[in-house]
Amino acid sequence: MNSQIIDTIKKYETIIIHRHVRPDPDAYGSQLGLKYILQHNYPEKTILAAGEHDSTMEFLGTQDQVADEDYNGSLVIVTDTANTERIDDQRYLKGDKIIKIDHHPNDDAYGDLLLVDTSASSSSELIYELFEAGQVQENWKLPATAARQLYAGIIGDTGRFLFPSTTQKTFRIAGELIKSDFDRNELHNGMYEMERKLLHLQGYMYQNFKMDENGAAYVKITLDILKEFEVTATETSLLVSSLGNVKGMKAWVIFIEEEEEIRVRLRSKGPVINELAKEFNGGGHPMASGATAYSWEEADRVIDRLKEICANAE
Repeated sequence: MNSQIIDTIKKYETIIIHRHVRPDPDAYGSQLGLKYILQHNYPEKTILAAGEHDSTMEFLGTQDQVADEDYNGSLVIVTDTANTERIDDQRYLKGDKIIKIDHHPNDDAYGDLLLVDTSASSSSELIYELFEAGQVQENWKLPATAARQLYAGIIGDTGRFLFPSTTQKTFRIAGELIKSDFDRNELHNGMYEMERKLLHLQGYMYQNFKMDENGAAYVKITLDILKEFEVTATETSLLVSSLGNVKGMKAWVIFIEEEEEIRVRLRSKGPVINELAKEFNGGGHPMASGATAYSWEEADRVIDRLKEICANAE
């Protein structure tokens, strides 16, 4: 499949790369990493990154202003996005051909060409493998700007290599990426340093989460709490893994209230939770998923289901 994708890339003068809404480092890393690889190796082509910029990802970069006419006769590549509803900027449909590159379960097999590998730690890992194929097939070179993005995507989706998705291949690729000339310390600071207000909210979460006897836990962050701590719903993405440090916890959900919906962020140390996410307008990985609730009553149903899952887990 990598060879087919490379052959397809060669045929198009304009390539527009999309990723998912509410982006994380792997969404940015795979999208911008691919952009910089293609720009470096095909300077005559127009390579654009689409989507709404997320201020929490400022340390990685920004997207381009993409005009409607840019899609005429273009190749669209969507990275790190399992289903079409989560693609940021639905104009992706206006392109001539669509390629999907992703490591989530392929429940929505959209696109003309699909590179989906659920054994990969991240979509950034898949982009690096595409680069390796291009290195052999077309003598591609890897610019340091791309290496930085892909490394960020990998450490983001592996929790700094702590998650079970980390494999020997992941370490090999990370080892290749750090040969490039970029400041890892600066990158780590951008990813993991938090403002004081976020640390205060983290303290609130530690004080107020609830956990049952089977290790199912939850915490509710209402609009009033966000206002009290002067934190936006988007900024709370940096706190999703916080409760994972609690001994005895099997899985947890963090609810973030917005004006019209409640974000549901699910994480697990063992029990599979992505099927639960699908029940509530979401999806994702077996151990890390997201969903949406439209009332606190619906949020309570998520909690009840999570408790069932943890109670039945070995």
